[in-house]
Amino acid sequence: MTLLHDGLSISDAAAATGLTTHTLRYYERAGLMLTPVDRASSTHRRYSDADIGWVQFLTRLRSTGMPIATIRAYTELVRAGEDTVDARLELLLRHRRGVLAQLEEITASLAAIDYKIAVYRQKEKTA
Repeated sequence: MTLLHDGLSISDAAAATGLTTHTLRYYERAGLMLTPVDRASSTHRRYSDADIGWVQFLTRLRSTGMPIATIRAYTELVRAGEDTVDARLELLLRHRRGVLAQLEEITASLAAIDYKIAVYRQKEKTA
């Protein structure tokens, strides 16, 4: 998808981010966009490269289980400027710790599944 000088339409932005147009509109209404999405003279949304990059980062945060309220708080910190870098760092470090804990739990669960698979495969060989 090539960004034109006037930005991507919402349908092109949806295709570029893998989200639905409904989700993109929700992100706007929920105050999760870093800056307001530009509008063409026709009033249709026009997403910039920066908008697409931001949405992709939001998607990463959501896919790791960050709640919308925390994403909103992070977005507000980013909007507030450089004085909030320490607070943003702490928020992301807290989230990272939680993601690592989830990853450890999933890894342990996967090991249990792998063990059961090995048991069943061994039973197949001896049957």
